[in-house]
Amino acid sequence: MGEHLTITASDGFTLNAYRAAPEGAPRGGLVVIQEVWGVNKWVRSVVDRFAAHGYLTIAPAMFDRVELGYESENYGPDQFAVIGEMMKKFDQHTALLDVEAAIKAVSDAGKVGITGYCFGGAMTWRAAAHRGMGLSAASGYYGGGIPNYIELAPQIPLEMHFGGEDKGIPLEQIEQLKATHPCVGIHVYAAGHGFCNSDRPSHFDEVACTKASARTLAFFRQHLG
Repeated sequence: MGEHLTITASDGFTLNAYRAAPEGAPRGGLVVIQEVWGVNKWVRSVVDRFAAHGYLTIAPAMFDRVELGYESENYGPDQFAVIGEMMKKFDQHTALLDVEAAIKAVSDAGKVGITGYCFGGAMTWRAAAHRGMGLSAASGYYGGGIPNYIELAPQIPLEMHFGGEDKGIPLEQIEQLKATHPCVGIHVYAAGHGFCNSDRPSHFDEVACTKASARTLAFFRQHLG
């Protein structure tokens, strides 16, 4: 269903992306922000799934500025050492330029939303708090490092999905996020981290993911079309 292509950010950097188009006229546009394993097989399947629901969907390769073409299917502990070194070089400012380029790439479809998982969940919040990016709604999943973005006030309708049994995101932080931003719909599920990645059997929770995905689709249909 999808295709690999490149997009260019406002500073001239060209990055890879994966895009899928719906059959017929799109409901709107959608940007999917990857986990830390790049735009890998599972992320591409998410892009395809949202396209099947009617959205022109794109996933920008957010680590291309660090390592061009990076993606991995290795969910083992050894890969986290590689990811840790990459994150030391990751720049939040230029990352938003890449997100903006992805938004523009699907803006012809109408209103544009954004979603993301893990690393992408935190990026989703950052994008939702950034003025002038052309976004109309955001739905993020288990974005870690809540203290790093809790002071960023969303500028568009936003919801977030967390696992109540996530050992890396304490419930106290989630409750603090709720209290600080009561306008954000924050949903907590009886699941751990990464509960929507079906390629990680040790983390995937079908019940939680099905419920969260249905909420996301309803949210985007309300705010995008």
